[in-house]
Amino acid sequence: MRTLYQRAVRPAMFTLDAERAHEVATRGLALAHRSQTARAALRATIGHRDDDALAMEVFGLRFRSPVCVAAGFDKRAELYNALGALGFGAVEVGTITAHAQPGNERPRLFRLADDRAVINRMGFNNPGAEAAEAALRAHKPDGVVLGVNLGKSKVTALEDAPDDYAASARRLGPYADYMVINVSSPNTPGLRALQSVDALRPIVRAVRGALDGRAVPLLVKIAPDLADEDVDAVADLAWEERLAGIVATNTTLSRDALRAPAEAVAAMGAGGLSGAPLRARSTAVIARLWRRAGARVPIVGAGGVFTADDAWEKLAAGASLVQVYTGFIYEGPTIARDIARGLGARLRREGFARLRDVVGSAHR
Repeated sequence: MRTLYQRAVRPAMFTLDAERAHEVATRGLALAHRSQTARAALRATIGHRDDDALAMEVFGLRFRSPVCVAAGFDKRAELYNALGALGFGAVEVGTITAHAQPGNERPRLFRLADDRAVINRMGFNNPGAEAAEAALRAHKPDGVVLGVNLGKSKVTALEDAPDDYAASARRLGPYADYMVINVSSPNTPGLRALQSVDALRPIVRAVRGALDGRAVPLLVKIAPDLADEDVDAVADLAWEERLAGIVATNTTLSRDALRAPAEAVAAMGAGGLSGAPLRARSTAVIARLWRRAGARVPIVGAGGVFTADDAWEKLAAGASLVQVYTGFIYEGPTIARDIARGLGARLRREGFARLRDVVGSAHR
């Protein structure tokens, strides 16, 4: 299946505009999301058998696989059960904002094939919290952990961000296994300013208050472009505010060391870069968070995960789970199965009994 994707399906999809290709690819997944029979077929042909050695217990939840889908893939909360059938342990839907918004003008998604990367300036295009609530109510998670990623509406002023995030949390909290406060997208004006501890703390408290006592694990997602001292400050805040974890990292504004011609990259314009060029920096942020907080604040590693070795690197640096997005585009629908099998083989090769023993092992 992977060979078929690499040799036939991906070349055909890459003839399409990147966003159009995503829409075509997800149309079938949306159908499977609503059909138990179709999901069973996906599990039989593409999914993989659960391996207890790979299961992870993180922020009070059991993940049957550490390989998860990052926010941005299932923006409308209409794919998560189909993605679970492909073998992912969790799917983070969204980013969802309180108000529906179309996002930025197209084109807004670009491939850098030679770099195995993507640039996006989507701008939190999503149907809004009310529509997302209806979608989540209609289809219960089928064996997959469901995360909900929350963003600030573009029309909301920065000073009103706590109320905006809280409005979404109030609607979506009853359906989420965990929630993520996203203050790190580069595509909403001013959003990254909310990563400062003084701005982030009231958002965390507002969201927690909106959950009305529900024990929903609450995480924050940060950018790879934070200075080291700011990474430390977020780790300290997470501990002080008893956050369940940190997602590290979002996309980067950096364009360093790309193979694509500089003029071609410049022509694509602004946006966040994801994929292979982000791998080293996101792993460095994970390692710094681990050195600051250790196992007290679990880390979800995202950025440049294509293979089992990429995932292992992030786990050893301190991540308890990994997320993929760009890797899915380049590796295809078997990526969850392929990474899980590779992790299982490496566990046996290196003498670890369970994957949880690998977490933070690079620091020991």
